[in-house]
Amino acid sequence: MQLVIAKTKEQLASVEALYLVAFPPSERKPFSLIQKKVGEGSMEILSMEENGRFLGLAIMILHGDIALLDYLAVAPECRGGGIGTKTLAALRARYPDRHLLLEIEDPDEPSDNRAERLRRREFYTRNGMTPMPYKIWLFGIKMLVLTDGAAIPFDRYHAIFGDVFSEKAAQNVRLAE
Repeated sequence: MQLVIAKTKEQLASVEALYLVAFPPSERKPFSLIQKKVGEGSMEILSMEENGRFLGLAIMILHGDIALLDYLAVAPECRGGGIGTKTLAALRARYPDRHLLLEIEDPDEPSDNRAERLRRREFYTRNGMTPMPYKIWLFGIKMLVLTDGAAIPFDRYHAIFGDVFSEKAAQNVRLAE
């Protein structure tokens, strides 16, 4: 399995199609915004591939010494085969001088998909990610921030949104009580 920058029409179409079905509308950025940020150098759209076969996507926000895994999805027909674990290892290798961060929905919040949230947290912690000592509201959704071990204070995490997107976007990211 390898991570490649999605550049071709076919790669971008595969990534966008999976992106649209893997994430609910409330959690998606417009794909055109992601592509704009790729052009500005603050995001990367990565395609997980093996022997030319599309396996999934990783969309990254790059800010200073932080690589924020904004979206990770494995194609439905490829799930359960270790692709996610291989992708996290490949991301660490791709960004050796950056701290890897990601957000997941808070599994302790009441929800219809609590079991899925618990599995997601277990997957990331099993793969070396550690929850930060704070929770956040991210555009109205209570989330945990996980890191590869580095202690990233909330203000550094929060700065990503204002610097990469806008102050208006940053206003939608706040500490949970």
